[in-house]
Amino acid sequence: MIHSQVNPDAAEALRGLCIGLTRQALLAFTAIVAMPLAAEAADGPGTTSTTGKTIALSNSYNGNSFRQVMVKDWQNVTAQEIAAKTIKGATVVSANSSVTEQASQIQNMILQGYNGIAVLAASSSALNGVVKSACAQGITVVSFAGIVTASCAWQVNYDWSSYGKQEIEYIAKRLNGHGNILEIRGIAGDSTDKDISDGVHAAMTAYPGLKIVGTVYGQWTSTVAQKEVSGILPSLPQVDAVVTQGGDGYGAAIAFQNSNRKVPIIIMGNRQDELAWWKQEHDKNGYETFAISATPSISQISFWVTQQILAGKTVPKKVIVPLLRVDQTNLDAYLRTIPPGGVANPPYPKDLVVKIIDANTNHSAMPPVPPPAP
Repeated sequence: MIHSQVNPDAAEALRGLCIGLTRQALLAFTAIVAMPLAAEAADGPGTTSTTGKTIALSNSYNGNSFRQVMVKDWQNVTAQEIAAKTIKGATVVSANSSVTEQASQIQNMILQGYNGIAVLAASSSALNGVVKSACAQGITVVSFAGIVTASCAWQVNYDWSSYGKQEIEYIAKRLNGHGNILEIRGIAGDSTDKDISDGVHAAMTAYPGLKIVGTVYGQWTSTVAQKEVSGILPSLPQVDAVVTQGGDGYGAAIAFQNSNRKVPIIIMGNRQDELAWWKQEHDKNGYETFAISATPSISQISFWVTQQILAGKTVPKKVIVPLLRVDQTNLDAYLRTIPPGGVANPPYPKDLVVKIIDANTNHSAMPPVPPPAP
């Protein structure tokens, strides 16, 4: 066996060199690992060309002004992007709140070879079969507002429970936590209707002095809401507040006025007739409320999310978008921008939608909803 002597000073120098090399290697390794994360955090628009792609919109219902503006927004953005050669073609088909009819329409879109289908669903579960068929054909499916629960589809949606929560918290503050509430819901079976109503009822658990004394389905339509509220009012005790889902506030107000009852606090949506009635009553007698709603231009968001997925951008399966709220302080500003029969409707161009996607990916602050034009 051969023994050797090692100089202690030399050994210590060698040990320090090894530690230094180890630290350098660790830093290099850390930098390599962090590169994909940094790239994801700074993710920009998808870069794969979608020039040859086609995208369709399947809309469950087109019977109110909100949906009609929503379809027009879709047609405007798709026409613009077809002209710009961003995509090759697009279409929109509306059902009559019929799951069977909508499923048949989506099946036709599959057979026609669309690359992407945006779906505002009549049912969160009943369309899952045809949606899975689309996914199996390699079609990108993006459900929005009225979402589907099939795991292969993306969801673009609002935090609907916060809609109901904001309504109840406002009413509780105005009524000091005590009062009778009439609930106007949307369309039975629609996921949006259920989510908003669930948010209302969940928020009410914090205010035992608030009580729902009646419920009607207004189908997010002023004329239907007026008829349904008029029909139930004779059977109700005093009503102190009305929670709504958008598009039904004006109809509710007219029903109360025609019944010679005191008009309660009615939470408005963002349609022109609702906001105009609110301003008129405020100017006349100081009436106050607030308005909250989705925006028809969510169809533009759904288009750009679909296009960006087809363009190769990494998009989370659930993309939450902000609700639009109008208060007494900005009522006039919004009302000036809305034509009769219209609805508050900020545009959602590609760059803003990319920021919304990235905010969801990175769990960061949502970009603000564009303010009304001066």
